[in-house]
Amino acid sequence: MASIELRDVRKSYGAVDVIKGVDLDIKHGEFCVFVGPSGCGKSTLLRMISGLEDITGGEIAIGGDVVNTVPAADRGLAMVFQSYALYPHMTVRQNLSFGLENINTPKAEIAEKITSVAKMLQIDMLLDRRPKDLSGGQRQRVAIGRAVVREPKVFLFDEPLSNLDAELRVDMRGEIASLHRRLGNTMIYVTHDQVEAMTMADKIAVLKLGEVEQFGAPLELYNTPRNLFVAGFIGSPKMNFLAGRIEDGDRGELVLPSGERVLIPEDGYDQRPGQEVTLGIRPTEMQPAADGPVSIEVKSVEQLGGESYIYGTTRDGTPLTVHSPGQTRVRIGETIALGVPPGQIHLFDTQSGLSLLGS
Repeated sequence: MASIELRDVRKSYGAVDVIKGVDLDIKHGEFCVFVGPSGCGKSTLLRMISGLEDITGGEIAIGGDVVNTVPAADRGLAMVFQSYALYPHMTVRQNLSFGLENINTPKAEIAEKITSVAKMLQIDMLLDRRPKDLSGGQRQRVAIGRAVVREPKVFLFDEPLSNLDAELRVDMRGEIASLHRRLGNTMIYVTHDQVEAMTMADKIAVLKLGEVEQFGAPLELYNTPRNLFVAGFIGSPKMNFLAGRIEDGDRGELVLPSGERVLIPEDGYDQRPGQEVTLGIRPTEMQPAADGPVSIEVKSVEQLGGESYIYGTTRDGTPLTVHSPGQTRVRIGETIALGVPPGQIHLFDTQSGLSLLGS
């Protein structure tokens, strides 16, 4: 069983702490994505699991065995890098077989594995070509194939699609997800693209400055973000935020700096009168409404045919994004009112950034 457990894992470079006590349980067969902005430590954490980086403190266990001092080559893992890392002077066939030859795998077994993997990844017609004769997507398939033929316990992917164009990225992430379903191996995937994380993962770990802000299923993070950072990072386009103060009265209301008032949920949130809070609401939940409590001046409109995006600012200058299905008649320079459904609101304590949703 290739479960992975991280217990208070730390990494420091001198006095600089880059991984600050990470605890994670990744079950056998799960597709786990590490996501976060550049510099958050996600690739460093992956390299620590692989054995390419030493850890400063804590424990890493694979299949129940602590591997802190086990060399990378002996951990039963295979890694796919952002740069493909193919041998340019070798053919595709030689790139696929190289690792197996190094561990003295019988030639007949190597040939059988290469044939099977090449067919699965649709690179069987490319076996006699060299990397320079391949497209970016084909090179990435070869890099993945080189990992698959080794039959590792765990696959590690370090931003493998970042060098591809947008359309090919969509195709390749579908292929990697399909590969996971076929093989059933544990996979850890690093990306800064939260759309990749949402569409591929069984579990997502959102990292910020070397710490895990939240770990859970994609829709769990989307529907119940633990704090402002997760709420703003997960979801495309990102969540809108409005600062305000809880009104001291019978109705559950949030008073905005502009003086506008928004009804908020009275149940489920640990809130108190006079509290400074941040209201979060997804762009898909705010729609133009004649009696809407919040108004914006429209600064930009994107018409995409099947959907539209309206960008504007509130009376106090806060930017807001509205996602509208279909086409819109809204024009730049207009002032429009927006509905803010109380049932779609998220509330966060402004000082701590934590969600006010009760347990």
